[in-house]
Amino acid sequence: MKVEKIGFGEIDTFSPIFLDYLAEKDALKEFYRYSIQLDSFKEAINERSSFSENHRKTLVNVLKKQYSSIDTPEAVTENINSLANNNTFTVVTGHQLNIFTGPLYFIYKIVTTYKLAQKLKEAYPEYNFVPVYWMASEDHDFAEINHFNLFGKQIKWETDQTGPVGRFTTEGMVENLNLNGMGDEIEAFLNFYKKEDTLAKAHLSLVNYLFGKDGVVTIDADHPELKSIFAPIIKEDIFSEKSNELTEKQTGALTDLGYKSQVYSRDINFFYLKDDLRERIVKTDSGDYKTVNEVAQWTKEELSSEIEQHPERFSPNVIMRPVYQETILPNLAYIGGPAEVAYWLQLKLVFDYYDTFFPVLMPRNFALTLNKANVKKYEKLEIGTKQLFIPFEEQKKDFIEKLTENEIKLNEQKKGLAKVFDEIKDKAAEIDKSLQGFVGSEMAKSMKSIDNIEKRLQKAEEKRHEITLNQLESLLNKLFPNGSLQERHDNFLNFYLNHPKFIEHLKSAFDPFDFTFNILFEDE
Repeated sequence: MKVEKIGFGEIDTFSPIFLDYLAEKDALKEFYRYSIQLDSFKEAINERSSFSENHRKTLVNVLKKQYSSIDTPEAVTENINSLANNNTFTVVTGHQLNIFTGPLYFIYKIVTTYKLAQKLKEAYPEYNFVPVYWMASEDHDFAEINHFNLFGKQIKWETDQTGPVGRFTTEGMVENLNLNGMGDEIEAFLNFYKKEDTLAKAHLSLVNYLFGKDGVVTIDADHPELKSIFAPIIKEDIFSEKSNELTEKQTGALTDLGYKSQVYSRDINFFYLKDDLRERIVKTDSGDYKTVNEVAQWTKEELSSEIEQHPERFSPNVIMRPVYQETILPNLAYIGGPAEVAYWLQLKLVFDYYDTFFPVLMPRNFALTLNKANVKKYEKLEIGTKQLFIPFEEQKKDFIEKLTENEIKLNEQKKGLAKVFDEIKDKAAEIDKSLQGFVGSEMAKSMKSIDNIEKRLQKAEEKRHEITLNQLESLLNKLFPNGSLQERHDNFLNFYLNHPKFIEHLKSAFDPFDFTFNILFEDE
């Protein structure tokens, strides 16, 4: 696979805060702990070496239970066992449980995480580094994960289930998806949803199928033993509302620098969790507590007891989930996209307050993939990679000018006409100064006529090169579906089903310390 690269700043895609973070601008340095350099990990390892041995034991026990019914590759088993050792650390990415993995960048995140673990092992061979995928199994926004885009068609799962999506039953899901006519190749992926009884288990099995041989460990943090570790922070944060105070302070500082907020904090940043519900906890005017829909109500003492006895019933939101992650994992780095990097920068004071390790924030790798058919179109058009990121309507005029041998800009003619009218105006002034206005009006009409002629010439050129323009528009529509980045729309099966080595090609192309956009050209 041929790879070309383009700088993030060369394309109008990324937010200022993300670009400034990558550039390590001084203004942002107080909002994170480590710079995104390989050398930073030595200090991070030293700081993280004090991670609790008891927490390690709990983590290993939970992971073994979660993998007990799955055909686990040796690389995963070894990595899980190694987490009991003080010289083993994790590097983590996280994502929702999108069916069939959702958009392409889900795959890119895990490949980046795997490659980072490799790079760290090469640099620090005396330590072990485990790539981990954190399933956001407690999220309840089903509309965000219930579909994927395959071969130009949206495949959608319809169900009336509510609550944390990881606990959704997959019974009848495959029939509901209506994948008739998609080919036998997809059957292997359908089997995960047929065999496993919950979405979390099916998702774990699917990721294990794709990345198990690479030692990628998937964790479902919706587990009583893991929540027990986090229980003291759950209680402290609900009653003190400290994360809200500190997040708002940090967010205000970022806003003062001109950056936009990515996430918003609440007074209480926890949900109450059961099989069919995930509802926000709020404090009442009387000082008691309840869920927003009053499914549950407690006095302060009752809520404290509930947290102690059933910590698994309390689910962190986007503000506290990162703290939960770093509490239960011996983690060094979090790998995320631009929005994730931005919201982690809002959380540094929360981590400081809870004396919790703030990891190296690593951007994931980004890519635009051209299959063989699109490579041929691209080469025929003789355009550069940067042009791929310019919307069709913005570059059509420039593209026409490149194609045509005729000069369809009439700037020189306009200058010449203006000179003629200036001479006429001077002549008219000698005869009757009142004629100057008339001459000026006639000049404006003539200039407008030339503008119209120029537009007609432009349209004639567009028509003459209509086939080429259609090819350009067709290519851009395929690479940027609905005007969005391919990686945020297309599912990886669009490439994987025809090219089973697609993920291997990504591993060869990606470098976690190369902060550029990858343009991938299939050549097999």
